Amino acid sequence: MLRYDGDSALKVTTGRRKHAGHAFSPTMKIASLLATTLVFSFQAFAAEFTVTETPTGGAVVKVDGQAFAEYVVDQANKPYLWPIYGPTGKSMTRAYPMQNVPGEKQDHPHHRGLNFGHQSIGGSNTWAEKATYGEKGKPESLALLGSIKHSRFGTLKGGSTAVIEAYADYVTSEGKKTISEKRVMTFMVEGDTRIIDVDIDLIASHGDIEVGDEKDAGLSIRVPHSMSVDAKEGGKIINANGDKDADAWGKRATWCDFNGPVDGEQHGIAMLNHPSSFRHPTPWHARTYGLFTANPFGLASLKVQAESGAVTLKKDETIKLRHRFIFHKGDEKAGKIAEAFEKYAKEAK
Repeated sequence: MLRYDGDSALKVTTGRRKHAGHAFSPTMKIASLLATTLVFSFQAFAAEFTVTETPTGGAVVKVDGQAFAEYVVDQANKPYLWPIYGPTGKSMTRAYPMQNVPGEKQDHPHHRGLNFGHQSIGGSNTWAEKATYGEKGKPESLALLGSIKHSRFGTLKGGSTAVIEAYADYVTSEGKKTISEKRVMTFMVEGDTRIIDVDIDLIASHGDIEVGDEKDAGLSIRVPHSMSVDAKEGGKIINANGDKDADAWGKRATWCDFNGPVDGEQHGIAMLNHPSSFRHPTPWHARTYGLFTANPFGLASLKVQAESGAVTLKKDETIKLRHRFIFHKGDEKAGKIAEAFEKYAKEAK
């Protein structure tokens, strides 16, 4: 990364001097000054990321010294990112159940920040958690609850971007490992947007395993309540095909965007589905109350098709999920989400 560093910086010569037998003309001097100014501007505004492991085993990402996101691994039956701060410093997810915020809709306690879960992998449910069922949870439902147990970090790296490479095991309520996961999260700033790429590999490390056709499955974010359609404050859902709000549910699309007010400002969250991702273009389990999920698993459950979308992975086979979250100002047009997808689709994943 370019950095201004005192005496090592580029210097502009204002007098006449020879170079390769020719004097610098006024035009050349102006061009040189402009080039140097551009370098200094780049140095001044390029983002600098840091990643720090927390005492509880997670990780915090900061950009230019300010909090961007935290990867939490010890507070639920699965890891999640929360909080996540957008381009102007606003929190871009619902706070519940991690915090009680007056006015927030407090439902579905398993919708924690940005997370991945699935209602049935080998019959085990990592979508829900104990609090989902409350004090009157049926024993048969609780017996199916599994967990995604963080095991270790591979890479924790800052610089011009931030990278968290995390490994986890999917474990049944009886302690049996079913599959393993590699999750690489890359944090970026482009212009006035903040971006998180979430690349997940689900690996049948412990033998053949069935990944079920379920409505409640996939990579999710729970948006701020004020952004939800049901809050009736101007929030909306729109996908790449123009399907809006409730009509976007269960539809396949290359991207989907939730946008609306957050603390007096208009913001949006776009999720892009890369062409290399499993069953691209993904169906969307996007709900007007604020759930936003890319679900390529529940083809029958989401009424995409009549046949079950359940798939059996043979030992060591992998499901590859590739998504980009863009936290932007304004609506999907102001955020140029269609153009952002075209760029993302060309990247190797």
